[in-house]
Amino acid sequence: MGKQRAQLDLHLILRRDEEILLGQRQNTGWGDGRWHLPSGHGEDGESAIAGLVREAKEEIGVDINPADVRFAHLLHHRTESARAAIFFEVTRWTGEPVNNEPDKCAGWRWFPLSDLPEQMIDYAAETLAQYAKSESYSERGWQE
Repeated sequence: MGKQRAQLDLHLILRRDEEILLGQRQNTGWGDGRWHLPSGHGEDGESAIAGLVREAKEEIGVDINPADVRFAHLLHHRTESARAAIFFEVTRWTGEPVNNEPDKCAGWRWFPLSDLPEQMIDYAAETLAQYAKSESYSERGWQE
């Protein structure tokens, strides 16, 4: 058996009091019409937090100080390959969220953490439920 290599997926839980920011996906061929957190992939030579800060600026136009990023949850899941999805919580940022990728996102909206939309990306909805219970680790898709 070879060494596992996992894709690093970075997710932003941008929190305004008891609400979080979600975007509705469109025109991507994956999860279109469903709500999801601001997210992206880590790039070579980039730390997870640096990648999160970059993705936040690219997708929603906010500036985040790396010192304001707090680890929230790690999901080790398997789709076609292994993936490590890191979820970070941020409660302080500069700027108002805007839709910088209208070709991929129909728009951003604040939702109460206790009342998320039904049409969410499955693994994100499951992880947010665990996050709401302060659980910091989960696995998905590894059943034999």
